Amino acid sequence: MKVVKQYFSSLSIFSKPLAVLAVVVSLLLTLPVMTVVSQWFHGSFDVWGHLSETVLWGYLVSSWWLSLGVGLGVLMIGVPAAWLTSLCDFPGQRFFTWALLLPLAVPAYIIAYTYTGILDFAGPIQTAIRSWVGIENTPLWLFNIRSLPGAIVMLTLVLYPYVYLLARTAFLEQSASIVEVSKTLGYSYRQTTLHLVLPMARPAIIAGLTLALMETLADFGTVQYFGVSTFTTGIFRAFYGFGDMAAASQLSSVLLGVVILLIVLERYSRRQTRYHTVKGKIAQRIPLTGSKALLAMVACGLPFVLGFLIPAVQLLYWSLVKAEIDKDFVALAWNSFYLAFIASVIAVVLAVVLAYAKRFYQRKRIVVCAASISSMGYALPGTIIAIGVIVPFSWLDHQLIIFAEQWLNIDIGLLFSGTLMVLLFAYTVRFLAVSLGTVDSGLQKIKPHLDQAASLSGYRPLTVLRKIHVPLLRGSLLTALLIVFVDVLKELPATLILRPFNFNTLAVRAYELASDERLIDAAPASLLIVLVGLLPVVLLSRSINYSRQSHINSTSKS
Repeated sequence: MKVVKQYFSSLSIFSKPLAVLAVVVSLLLTLPVMTVVSQWFHGSFDVWGHLSETVLWGYLVSSWWLSLGVGLGVLMIGVPAAWLTSLCDFPGQRFFTWALLLPLAVPAYIIAYTYTGILDFAGPIQTAIRSWVGIENTPLWLFNIRSLPGAIVMLTLVLYPYVYLLARTAFLEQSASIVEVSKTLGYSYRQTTLHLVLPMARPAIIAGLTLALMETLADFGTVQYFGVSTFTTGIFRAFYGFGDMAAASQLSSVLLGVVILLIVLERYSRRQTRYHTVKGKIAQRIPLTGSKALLAMVACGLPFVLGFLIPAVQLLYWSLVKAEIDKDFVALAWNSFYLAFIASVIAVVLAVVLAYAKRFYQRKRIVVCAASISSMGYALPGTIIAIGVIVPFSWLDHQLIIFAEQWLNIDIGLLFSGTLMVLLFAYTVRFLAVSLGTVDSGLQKIKPHLDQAASLSGYRPLTVLRKIHVPLLRGSLLTALLIVFVDVLKELPATLILRPFNFNTLAVRAYELASDERLIDAAPASLLIVLVGLLPVVLLSRSINYSRQSHINSTSKS
């Protein structure tokens, strides 16, 4: 009897408009994933059999070595840099705390184009060396940037901030009492760092590593340009080369399984371990002088110089001095900006609906699960989402065309496929998690008694949201809008697959010019993407500094 009551209680939630809206939105946003998985049950296996016999093993090996190399690289850069900037004092420490975040503004494919232009035969390095040595037309042997090791280096330079950011936050949250207690037990500071500080920061470090690896598996522009065969390039070849949507979906489902396995392994690795942070006074920084200070400056300076300064300066030089500005540059910028703005508005509005429904119906599992499921799109590469979007919309277009021809005797053409609506839907699936996390964290700062007082006054949930929560969430909403805006501006694979005919964005144009080896002409579009990408990075750095200053003030008062 109790089970029956629980069942009907769960059904009663559908009499609430806000809850129904949240569940419907969640189901729509999971459509791409369900579509990709369903291809194993009714798709053709002809091309898949050919791929599995020829190139599938190569995709697996390349993706494995790429992930392993990037994983080791981001750990070797991100963790030491986080430890140095959070727990040590050396010349330039305050500058590096925010400067090390700047490579986040540079998409991996743009840094790949830039370094290729720097290191190739006509680039400044080989030209300067040939001029100095006196060799005019002989190519020099340098590091082959367009290779698997080159892709590992490029992705490491732009993805290490994930590990750096989360590890630094974890180090800053640790109390000085941990170090003091370890000293009373006879531990040196090195032993304390290895046996206490780093293990306590392990969840944050692993979370940053997981984000970096998911971005690595999702990358298309870098590996495609460098000629590295991974799952993302294989999906494009199956889709464009073979014209087989089923094979592309099956490859996408394998990549989806790898991503899910990555997340499960991360959680399984710490299944029996618990981490607790002791609140207290902030640890004193370790002063570094002499050679130690110099090593710290080099360890923090190299990632900043290689990951941001050199690419930014080179792009600026090319844009101002050498590049031929595309006659359609203004149109490209307008396409990119208004598309990103519309997508960010849609994502933020849906994030508000889901986050508020989760807050208002927090005891209803179906609503909480709907909000959680809706945010899983961020873990999926743009290629998977694009394939998962185009399959159902193509089917819907086909059914509508048949219906119009049979019953209305007219040819309506494609209504959804190849339109901006499909592209906006893919962006929403891909980046809703970013806005949802920001809005949800903002809602958590609003005390529940405001909701209770409004309910007692007779206000409905949507009225409470409009009159009370939205004004209080203004800062969080603007932050979410900005972050999604920049993410959409940088997105390449989903835009390449789903964009309407003869419709280009800055990211697509930069990719097309680089594919034609017109690296210098790709600089203006690339530079504009980088400059806009700086906005959320600066905002992120300011929020971290503000939260740390608030913690210092509260600690000193207590």
